[in-house]
Amino acid sequence: MNDPDLRRQALSLLQAGISNADVARRLCVPKGTVGYWLHMERFRRGELPARRGAPCFRCHDVGVDHRAYAYLLGLYLGDGHIVAHPRSHSLSISCANAWPGLMQECANAITRVLPGSPPSFVPRQGCKDVKRYSQHWPCLFPQHGPGRKHERPIVLEPWQQDIVRAEPWALVRGLIHSDGCRNMNWTTRMVAGERKRYEYPRYLFANESLDIMHILTTTLDELGVEWKFARRNLLSVARRSSVALMDRHIGPKY
Repeated sequence: MNDPDLRRQALSLLQAGISNADVARRLCVPKGTVGYWLHMERFRRGELPARRGAPCFRCHDVGVDHRAYAYLLGLYLGDGHIVAHPRSHSLSISCANAWPGLMQECANAITRVLPGSPPSFVPRQGCKDVKRYSQHWPCLFPQHGPGRKHERPIVLEPWQQDIVRAEPWALVRGLIHSDGCRNMNWTTRMVAGERKRYEYPRYLFANESLDIMHILTTTLDELGVEWKFARRNLLSVARRSSVALMDRHIGPKY
């Protein structure tokens, strides 16, 4: 059956959470046809599991884009998670709808790190999960494990440390793009006997994991960026020279 209007109606109902069988009954089409339409739509959106042949640089003798991997590592440590499925794993990076450029850059990094089918964009409340299936995600992100990241040790493997040493700014950029921001702070000070408002830019990074904080602070130290803790779980970069350095390599979200 090849009726574009009927197909669009079916997909709209499926997206609303109605089951294949109920959609088939409502539209008087075979249940198998509804399932086929859904399968082809998932294929078009890149939501089907990646082929097992997709090369992984940890399992195959292939090169890797170090900058893309370090950036994706930062995104994963901040807003990413891996879920095990019967025959595969899925990596999801949550990206706010306010930053479409960041969302696309995340998808590009995933494709450069693990070539194959393009990631899908799964709508959530106020954000989208940039999602890709592969059995190799645990190879590429051995920090994966049960529970929340701040409830388990997060330590980089030696080969990950080598990549981060080669592309430290890419890691910092991924972390800031996930759990950080650049904003304007303000304070007041006395000038010629009069209290005046003073504004200045700063970078913030919030994360509950002490290990992830340590990864960031160690990298910032090596890059010559001055930082301090505004709270236990909130890191601030406010020194003018350090903010200027961050601006050259990170910049605001977009």
